[in-house]
Formats: sequence, C-alpha cells, structure tokens
Amino acid sequence: MAKIIKASTGLTGLAVSTNPHHTLCALYGKILRAVSKMPQDASYRKYTEQLVKQRADSVAQHKDITALEKAVGCGQVEELIVQAENELILARKMLGWKPWEKLVQAAPAKQWDWPPAQIMEPKV
Repeated sequence: MAKIIKASTGLTGLAVSTNPHHTLCALYGKILRAVSKMPQDASYRKYTEQLVKQRADSVAQHKDITALEKAVGCGQVEELIVQAENELILARKMLGWKPWEKLVQAAPAKQWDWPPAQIMEPKV
C-alpha cells in the first residue's frame, strides 16, 4: 500500500512533514527527558508530562496521520510538531528559571490579587 503524502498543509509557511511520527516521537522524548529533571511535585512537570505522554501514546497507536490528528484534536501533524518544538524550548527554559523554588524575597502585598485594579462603572 503506497503512503499518501498531502501536497500542502494549507497554512502559509508550514511545510508538509515527510516523517511526522518519527519527528513527534523524538520531540516528545526530549520533552519528557527535560521535565524529568524537574522536581516531581512541580506543577509544570506534572501537567506537561501528562499531556506529552497522552500525545506520545496517540502517535504510537495511530499510524494513519488523519486518525492521529483526530485523536489529538489540536491541528495537523505539522502543527503538533511546531507545538512540541515550542514546548521543548519552554521546558528547557523552565529548567533554568526554576519556578518551583521559593521566591528570593516576599511578594508585595496584593501582588496576586485579581483584578489588579478596581474598575469603576462609567458615569453616564
């Protein structure tokens, strides 16, 4: 059975991937290795690991590209590759930023209040 490759993604600047399963597996593996260096209780690690494992399982289960795209539900495989590349960049930055560590100094009062300002109704 011949492998059918689509001619275009229909998205300007986004070329068709010739081997999306391999690319996604490689990227998901790199993301999982990066987040494994974070503390197990770090929120970013927990949620990123969960999402990436789900997507990696979908890649393994669905050899048909259309079925994979439908299973993940977040665009074409080429878009999934861009998402994974961006997540890998972020995961590596998070390792440097260490957001799970305590603040150097206490946060100012009301820093985490929302909304940040009192919004008054306009006078008519």
